[in-house]
Amino acid sequence: MTLSQRLFLRILPTLIITIAVIGFFAYRSATREIDNIYDAQLINDANVLWSLMKHPLTRPLPRPTVQVPDLDFNMDNQLALNEDADDYADAHSFRAWKGGALAFASSNAFPTEVKRFTAGFSDVTYQAELWRIYSLPIPNSDITIEVAEKIVLREGLVENILLNLAFPLLILVPVIAIIIWLAINNGLINIRELVSQIRARTPDDLSMIATRGLPRDLAPLVHSLNNLLRKLARSLTMERRFSDLAAHQLRTPQAGIKLLLQLFDRADSDGERRALLKDLVVSNDRAMHLIEQLLRLARVSHQPLQLEPLPLREIAAAAVADFGALLNNRNFDVGLVGAQDANVLTDHAMLRVMIDNLLDNAIKYSPDRGKIEVRIEPGARGWRLSIMDNGPGIPPEQRDAAFQRFNRLDAHAGEGAGLGLPIVVDIGNRLEIGITLGTPAWGRGLRVDLDIPAA
Repeated sequence: MTLSQRLFLRILPTLIITIAVIGFFAYRSATREIDNIYDAQLINDANVLWSLMKHPLTRPLPRPTVQVPDLDFNMDNQLALNEDADDYADAHSFRAWKGGALAFASSNAFPTEVKRFTAGFSDVTYQAELWRIYSLPIPNSDITIEVAEKIVLREGLVENILLNLAFPLLILVPVIAIIIWLAINNGLINIRELVSQIRARTPDDLSMIATRGLPRDLAPLVHSLNNLLRKLARSLTMERRFSDLAAHQLRTPQAGIKLLLQLFDRADSDGERRALLKDLVVSNDRAMHLIEQLLRLARVSHQPLQLEPLPLREIAAAAVADFGALLNNRNFDVGLVGAQDANVLTDHAMLRVMIDNLLDNAIKYSPDRGKIEVRIEPGARGWRLSIMDNGPGIPPEQRDAAFQRFNRLDAHAGEGAGLGLPIVVDIGNRLEIGITLGTPAWGRGLRVDLDIPAA
């Protein structure tokens, strides 16, 4: 279903319901006003009848009930010429009482058996028809004037008024529906043009969408799309750069392994083959480490975060324990000191990757029997985790460059892939963890401080 159809199907029922509600209130209002007018007419008719019958009714001599005939029989059927007027005349009646006797009555009035009504208005059902009665007692006398009117007369008038209004509305609804449909389609022209403009683009076209001439309501949407296009362009640029660098870095160990295999095939002695085999194992380990780092870096960029309160000391202790065999084999002096109750709000898997990479770098660049210390203490943003070693360290002027991918110190160009710290930085940006490089208190090596938000 198109957007035009959705809008149309929402607006049209609203319009119909609105017309129905207006019709209901019009019916209520018309009924109330007609009741007021007809009640006033009954009062006026009673007073007119009293004025006309005052003299006959005030005569002292008793007289039999005078039956007033219908006009349409006494006036040459004049009312019969107009059927509606005849119906109107038949719907009215009157009676005049003097004492307990009925003095005057219309031909269609209630019979004498129907007793005199109480003063004022009342509703009476007679012969399955509902009548509205007005009884006018004459002050200082025993005379009462009663006028009656069928309620169906009022209901018919209201129905006629509503029908006269309904037919134009029924004709008007389709006209309004067509106008609404045309207005919706005309209002969505800019959106269709925007969709066509985006659909016509090639996958490599990430240029900004022009905002000139757009309605004010569409401007935020186009600005958001332009921001998305900018982020996509930046992301694609970084991905292409990363792919080029990764391909270049992978080509080097693969070329070395290929050369060693060729030399191994041409070796003349077992000693030479064993030396080449040892070099092959080292080169393969470097290639595997590079591939692992590349996969880890890709996973860091796309893995969803699961932030939760975590005990920082337990995570650090588990990370140190996983490197236990390597640390013992190289006789490292390892210490985990600081706060016992540090709780942080972060992602467990991502934080472990950060700590593992930093410990791996500390072990890799430190000499045998070196010193590594992991310290936990309060920090400016919550808790600070510091990992310190006594390796060569990073000079202050090279610390910014150390966070760039595939960047390695010249003195250790043959070690690692130059992805350890960049991975740590990427994770830190996602977890809002501050990262600073420094020198340990013992004066030599590298200190990495992680400022982690507290739970």
